[in-house]
Amino acid sequence: MIADTPLERIDEIVAAAVRAAEALAETTPAQRAGWLEATAERIERAGDELVALAARETHLPEQPRLRGELARTVFQLRLFAEVLADGEFLRATIDHADPSWPMGPRPDIRRSVVPMGPVLVFTASNFPLALSVAGHDTAAALAAGCPVIVKAHPGHPELSARTRDVLVSALAEAGAPEGTFEIIYGVEAGTTALRHPDIRAAAFTGSVPGGRALFDIANARPRPIPFYGELGSLNPVVVTAGAVEARGEQIAQGFAGSFTLGAGQFCTKPGLLLLPVGHGLEQQLVNAVAAVPEQRMLNDRIAAGYRTGVSVLREQAGITRLVSPDADPADTGFRPTLLSVRARDFLGDREVLDRECFGPASVIIEYDGEDELRAVLEGLEPGLTATVHAEESEYEQVRTLLPLLTRLAGRLLWNGWPTGITLSWAQQHGGPYPATTAPQFTSMGAAAIERFLRPVAWQDFPDALLPAALREANPWQLPRRVDGKR
Repeated sequence: MIADTPLERIDEIVAAAVRAAEALAETTPAQRAGWLEATAERIERAGDELVALAARETHLPEQPRLRGELARTVFQLRLFAEVLADGEFLRATIDHADPSWPMGPRPDIRRSVVPMGPVLVFTASNFPLALSVAGHDTAAALAAGCPVIVKAHPGHPELSARTRDVLVSALAEAGAPEGTFEIIYGVEAGTTALRHPDIRAAAFTGSVPGGRALFDIANARPRPIPFYGELGSLNPVVVTAGAVEARGEQIAQGFAGSFTLGAGQFCTKPGLLLLPVGHGLEQQLVNAVAAVPEQRMLNDRIAAGYRTGVSVLREQAGITRLVSPDADPADTGFRPTLLSVRARDFLGDREVLDRECFGPASVIIEYDGEDELRAVLEGLEPGLTATVHAEESEYEQVRTLLPLLTRLAGRLLWNGWPTGITLSWAQQHGGPYPATTAPQFTSMGAAAIERFLRPVAWQDFPDALLPAALREANPWQLPRRVDGKR
């Protein structure tokens, strides 16, 4: 049992982070890249121990799930080391003085980014390694040059404590200043830290109610701070008549595999499948979903929430139960639920049906024609992803839907499934509220570093006092924009 962090310790922990921030601001990208590489190597070495702890605390299987998560954790640390080596993240821009500038004489102005300062990270329940103590938020903030204080998730406290020890040891041995990383436990410790005047930004992955409460705290501070919350998403999948005819059974199999993956405990789970009336896939869908074996939820609290969510969905008018076994409250395992509703009934009951049910449940919406499909899409809550399954002959039909789909989500998929988020330079994992609180950013992929950087312009400064990224000789050999040209 790990005790909650005493509130009187929060000032001490944040003060250490403030001291570290001053030192971190003077480090080079190459130095920080070395720290990330060292951390990745140490986590890799501790992998057997960390995976065993994760399996014990979360009910997730070691193979392939947790081993894959370990690989992802290590990869994203190394990806940010590559981001640092590339240097484009600094967005170095130079406008030399120009007496003939059309707006009037222009001074010498040079712009780049600096670290935000100490960052508070609230970890997720559903990815105990990749979205947790050494997860993507931590990796991005450290890469940006920000000290990190992690509020551990109560779903895996021992794993959090051990990962913290590995990370702190690796950073110290690699030369990072004391206070670069620390962990706290408990709800009150987390909210106290979020209110601390020296915390400069916060990141969160979790539920809409929890994330919204923290978002409100961050904005109610005397000096509000950026709060990068990833909250909830239904991730609709639109299937056209042509796709049903060409590969209906394949779509049914793929959908069943996607919404039940990891017991449906992914933020990218497809919670809505939009099919044309008369699709004829009921039996294929029922067979595919019924074949999914029983799975355990992450913990008892999430299991109870899932039972309640499914119960509410099943009671709504117009809902048809395709696969929805009754669950005894004493059961530790769950089989998936698949429900169906006509579009007009969905539109009349959006307050309930247009809400994420965290777990292996999804709803089919049967639409009658393009007007009804558009009406559903126009009324949906935004999310992280929107998917289209269609054929080449239907490009023009899909083209008319793209403005609606773009409004709905930060990642659009063609003939695929939203679960399984690769980490890359082009990845976007975010979307309009309630998917996230900051839709202009991503929480995964190389661009996630941008959340923890703040732009600063230097006007008419002598070269010797400029940051290295903006000096005339370009000592770090960065990609830069100079006088409007790259």
